[in-house]
Amino acid sequence: MCAKLIHDTSHITYEGLLEGNKKFVADALKEDPDFFTTLANGQKPPILWIGCADSRVPANQITRTNPGEIFVHRNIANMVIHTDMNMLSVLDYAVNVLQVKHVIVTGHYGCGGVIASMTHKQFGLIDNWLRHIKDVYRVHAEELNAITDEGARQDRLVELNVIENVNNLAKTSIVQNAWAKGQELSVHGWVYSLSTGLINDMNVSTNNNSKLAEVFRFDK
Repeated sequence: MCAKLIHDTSHITYEGLLEGNKKFVADALKEDPDFFTTLANGQKPPILWIGCADSRVPANQITRTNPGEIFVHRNIANMVIHTDMNMLSVLDYAVNVLQVKHVIVTGHYGCGGVIASMTHKQFGLIDNWLRHIKDVYRVHAEELNAITDEGARQDRLVELNVIENVNNLAKTSIVQNAWAKGQELSVHGWVYSLSTGLINDMNVSTNNNSKLAEVFRFDK
């Protein structure tokens, strides 16, 4: 069996990053002399992207957007956890200050965090984080256990994890309060394919709390 090909990063050096920055600046200024002046004047991105920290899933590149167009938060396995003050702070700023119109939870097939959560191994501190994904598996165990192909089961858990975290987004007081005020805000779930480069829309978009279980709905 042939080993999987892994992108060669041996040419990446610390000094090379700085040189790359200079080339980025030169190319940007060549295309638009006011590029950085415009960026420095402030940001008004319409999108908050909650994605995986995986280096192969860069928000701007895979959506062909420019700096200033997507506000990005990334963590292991694109989680929305109600006790994560980092994520909540980003969400609050994006919704209430930047007034984003869309929040997108973006997972990806082949996610190492999701795959690790399906094992019985201990990985260290991250086990406490992965437990949230194990809870997603527990909720959907009947469906997942019926999938005999391991790769297909992993892919489905990636999808279910995105769907559950879209629901978690909608449960937050930040999002529900925005809806109660009549703010234009929608939440979405996507899964990115590393092998094709295409985004799979999970079709779970919502702009109100009507789809939440009643116990999670806040009064207007």
